Amino acid sequence: MAKAPAPIPAFLGTGRRKTSVARVKLVPGNGSVTVNARKVEEYLTVPSMLDHAIEPLRVNEAAKKFSADVLVSGGGIAGQAGAIRMGIARALLEAMADMKTILRGKGMLTRDSRMKERKKYGQPGARKRFQFSKR
Repeated sequence: MAKAPAPIPAFLGTGRRKTSVARVKLVPGNGSVTVNARKVEEYLTVPSMLDHAIEPLRVNEAAKKFSADVLVSGGGIAGQAGAIRMGIARALLEAMADMKTILRGKGMLTRDSRMKERKKYGQPGARKRFQFSKR
């Protein structure tokens, strides 16, 4: 009886930023990155956001060793780029544990906790107050 081939190792990572969530799957490959079934260059058209999102792959020449498949939802372009960056960094950390100091030093493993402040009752927005009148 023939043996089944060994499964290809996949490394998973989740990144969050504002209201965006990115689920990343890293597999050994040629360095291609797809976001929501599109090339990353097509999805993130702003060059600074593109560089920001795939920065973890460029840190240790890991771009040539791994291919990333990303599913991202919620938020806008900047939040999604940040979520992709964190997800790729976490998946890389799972693949290569020795990269932790490099990734942590560049701030790629730190969750950016800044969120939109909620609207409070009795006022029109989070901080804005209704106009005050003495009479």
